[in-house]
Order: sequence, then structure tokens, then C-alpha cells
Amino acid sequence: MSVKNEFSKYANQYNSYNIIQQIVAKSIIRDIKDEPKRILELGCGSGQIIKHISWEYDYYKAIDFSQSMCDLHPKAENIDVLCFDFDSEAFIDNIKNDNYDCIISSSALQWSKDLSKIVKALSSISPKIFAVLFTSNTFKTIQTITNNKSPILDEESIKEAFSKYCDCEFETIKYNLEFDDKKKLFDYIKKSGVSGGKSLSFKDAKKLYKEYDLNYLEFEVIFVKAFSKS
Repeated sequence: MSVKNEFSKYANQYNSYNIIQQIVAKSIIRDIKDEPKRILELGCGSGQIIKHISWEYDYYKAIDFSQSMCDLHPKAENIDVLCFDFDSEAFIDNIKNDNYDCIISSSALQWSKDLSKIVKALSSISPKIFAVLFTSNTFKTIQTITNNKSPILDEESIKEAFSKYCDCEFETIKYNLEFDDKKKLFDYIKKSGVSGGKSLSFKDAKKLYKEYDLNYLEFEVIFVKAFSKS
């Protein structure tokens, strides 16, 4: 199952399972002080970023690679919601002649297969990028027990990709999300989308259920404030 399908499958339940995503979405908006009028958002989901924006803007372009998510996103005359994979040439072509005061991305770019290419394209159409990405240390104990590599980018790769084209400020934060029981914890992994559709074998799942003795899940996110060098 692809990442896209993982998010699409649980689109209608997503808001009850994306608690960490909601926390970081609020934080990212708090960091934006100058009330930008033209905004591009990558990985808009069902609209958790736009719902936190309190100022008036002239134009908002929201991009997500899941059509189910795009269908749930708020619509208006000055909001364009488009379904694109941001790793694709079609996405780069769509934005290359645009210009924005600010680009926002929350909990999405960690899935990129070529983050530096995306940052290069973004830095040429906006002076500022505010992004938050999950790092490969998310679900770290699970990876250790199952001996599986994280499907998402590590902290160093993220810093490297942004620093190539932008002057950056980085802040890495760890979150622990606690659960009342093991079943709820494992349900969360399945439905939150953070696992990226990478399902465990029966043997690994059984081993994990037996050996995972924490009552919380580990998340690590990196907040990025990037200012274009060009």
C-alpha cells in the first residue's frame, strides 16, 4: 500500500488520529507573524492549517496528493485546492511561474523522494518557507524491535536539503503520545498515516505486540524556518 492510499483509506477518520499533526499545525501558524497575503500550502490534508489562519489573505493554493483529503479541504473563491504529488514534474510545472509571500507545509515533506529538488523550486517562488516534518526517529522503539528502517527522512537529510537553498532556523522537538491500552496504541499506528502504509509482517507484528512495553508512541518533528537565498 502506498503512503497516498494509507491517508486516503482513513480520510474520514483522520482528524481523530492526527493529534500530533494538529499540535504542530497550530505551532507553525503561531510562528508566522507578518500575515502573508499569497500562500501556498503543501500537504494540505483536510485543512488543519487553513483552519488556524486568523488573518485575511488574497489567495491560497492548497496541494495534497490524496484526492480524498482534497475533497475534505475548505473551498472558497480565493482558495484553489489541487491534487498533486509534490515529487512530480507536473507539480513543479504547476508552481514554477507562481509567486507567494509564504509557503507552509506541515507533516508532509518527510515523504519526499527528492526534498532538495522541492526546496529549490519553492525557494525560487517565495522568500519564506515555514515547514514542519516528522523525522525518522518517529516510532524509534518500534523500528528497533522490528529491525525495520523508517520510511521517512532523517533529521540530517532534512537540514541538508533546506540549507542548500535557504538560510534556515531549525528546532527539533520530541513528543510522546500516551495511550490507555495497547490496542489503542496499535490502532493509532495503523490509522494515523505516519506509518506511511508500511505494514509489518505477521511475525514482526506479533513480536512488536509482545515486546513493546511503553504506554506511549514516540514522535520527533523538526520545525524549519527557511529564507530564500536568491
